[in-house]
Amino acid sequence: MACILHIETSTDICSVAVSKDGMILFDHTEEGNAKGSQASEKIGTMVDDAMKAIEEKSLKLDAVAVSSGPGSYTGLRIGVSMAKGIAYGRDAKLIAIPTLELLCVKPLLEESLEEGALLCPMLDARRMEVFAAIYDASLKVVRAPQPDIVDGETYKSFLNSHKVCFFGNGAEKCMEVINHPNALYIPNVQPLAKNMMPLAEKRFYNNQFEDVAYFTPDYLKAYQAKLPKNLLKS
Repeated sequence: MACILHIETSTDICSVAVSKDGMILFDHTEEGNAKGSQASEKIGTMVDDAMKAIEEKSLKLDAVAVSSGPGSYTGLRIGVSMAKGIAYGRDAKLIAIPTLELLCVKPLLEESLEEGALLCPMLDARRMEVFAAIYDASLKVVRAPQPDIVDGETYKSFLNSHKVCFFGNGAEKCMEVINHPNALYIPNVQPLAKNMMPLAEKRFYNNQFEDVAYFTPDYLKAYQAKLPKNLLKS
């Protein structure tokens, strides 16, 4: 069974976890606005502690999972660089987890969602801008991730036919303008390393790995030209 190191750095909440056989063996989360070398040092310390936990249990690291965005450009760059370095040095597989998909894990595990309800994770891009996607309860993409300027009409086509659950650090401000009876808000949902476990394990057993040498977060390649400029600010 796979031993996986999870690294999440897409927001100002940084976290590192270790899982094996569907169980979390190590979990460390820190909040803050560390930048540049400070952020790198913080994540480096957390990863060192995680690796010590792996070694103390005499486990072999099989894979490193890392959030692939969207989110803080600086945070993602540090997290991905760290993940690639460890994967290369330990001859481990590299797994990319989209941040918006990761946000859905907690609501799916902890909330009693109405049958047919859709999930809309949102990451804040300041003002009324967010980066969002829409998934169903099986995490099938209903609407692909994209930048949105939110007003009362933005998600109306989905809200007219489904309950839609909004969450993530961009959702609270949006609920002020999304005045629809089918709109639901789930508070306190953040992208956390420990919640990467089911997504990473599924990708591991499906052999969905990234090229350690050439991996770049998908959202940078596919969406950078369309993103609101504020989204790429750290």
